Amino acid sequence: MRQNVGTGSPWEGVVGYSRAVRVGDAVHVAGTTAIRDGRVVAPGDAYTQARVALEIVVEALAECGASPADVVRTRMYVTDIRDWEAVGRAHGEVFSDVRPASTMVQVSALIDPDLLVEIEAEAVVGSVTDEVTPP
Repeated sequence: MRQNVGTGSPWEGVVGYSRAVRVGDAVHVAGTTAIRDGRVVAPGDAYTQARVALEIVVEALAECGASPADVVRTRMYVTDIRDWEAVGRAHGEVFSDVRPASTMVQVSALIDPDLLVEIEAEAVVGSVTDEVTPP
């Protein structure tokens, strides 16, 4: 069974995407930026933008019956790799105990020039165990 989760954005129908999609136990959250109420949050502040994007990711996971503890993979896109530490710190605040496989890459631009970071996530519902094995 497939569950699509939308935001109500008019672009979803035009572009043909969903905020998140759950198929079976797998949840895929689309690239998420720090846009709330149609506005970019905290222009110039990569840390705050990452936190807001992660809040939106967590909201989408919840709509699909998942939690941050179910996340197995994240991808972070930054417009300036020098922001890696600020973005990484925000990511660590959400996922430090989960420690999903993760990638961060620099891209030339995002959809709005005020956006500094975009984050994707993949989760497997029920993948949570009592113990997280350290690497």
